[in-house]
Amino acid sequence: MSAMSITGILLAFVALFAGAVVPIQAASNAILARQLGHPLWASATSLVISLIVLIPLLIIFKVPKPHFSTELFNQPIWIWFGGIAGMLYLTSALILVPKIGSTTFFVLVIAGQLIISALIEQFGWFGMNRNSIPIEKIVGIGLVILGVLCVQFSRK
Repeated sequence: MSAMSITGILLAFVALFAGAVVPIQAASNAILARQLGHPLWASATSLVISLIVLIPLLIIFKVPKPHFSTELFNQPIWIWFGGIAGMLYLTSALILVPKIGSTTFFVLVIAGQLIISALIEQFGWFGMNRNSIPIEKIVGIGLVILGVLCVQFSRK
């Protein structure tokens, strides 16, 4: 599939939309935290709402039941970190966005994602394929880090 194919463009648009709703999530959860009295209550509420939306989708799309076998519990412990990471991200966003601002928070999040993604690719961590990182990607990540510094110092 070419990056410029209709499918490639549609997938890029979906990814762009998914990224665009994240700051809305952070802002709405920050207000929810204030109203509920604590960020962890907002995280819990957000996760419950996610389940309320997800369960009907599982039914509508007739998703087969998960395969629970003993093999599942013989996997590396890090396969369970996705839920922990989601909770940490969600709670961090609703605590930090009101304090440091949405732009600063998300520029730092993106920089962190790029750095760790590059390391995961470079070393094949978490069962991912090992791919050496070309210099162009390293330069691009460096430019994002430079952008982080520009955003951070613009606050002063």
